Amino acid sequence: MTKHINLVISNPHKIKEAAAANLEHRALSIKPADKVVFTAMSKKYFYLRFFAIKFVLEQGAVPINPFASFDYFLLDAVERDTVRRANNTLVARADELWVFGSIADGVRAEIIQAQQQNKPVRFFTFKNDRDVYEVSQSELVYEDGVDKI
Repeated sequence: MTKHINLVISNPHKIKEAAAANLEHRALSIKPADKVVFTAMSKKYFYLRFFAIKFVLEQGAVPINPFASFDYFLLDAVERDTVRRANNTLVARADELWVFGSIADGVRAEIIQAQQQNKPVRFFTFKNDRDVYEVSQSELVYEDGVDKI
């Protein structure tokens, strides 16, 4: 440790060189995306989560996907309400909510939360298990027992 401190004191130009080298990282030259999108989806579409993430990235936004963050309720390693609280926080922090696939009860709750927070909500469906298409609210498919929005 003493050698390092002496080196810094005796070689102030090395500090400037190191700082300049760190500032040249490619990530620092890339503009952040303007929009963060929460990707709401039923557990039935868990296996398609990466296609939803890819789609959002291709639209120029940054995706927040609960299945990528928490798997499915962290495989019950924590209380489900802890994951629900975290999920609600992510919806609140996102700029928009995009729904992929059919509407499950949890997805419906996320839509209601986004609407209450005056966030834009868009709806998409999967075709051929990978292609994503936008649909209107009248075209939505609801899972059994889920009330319409």
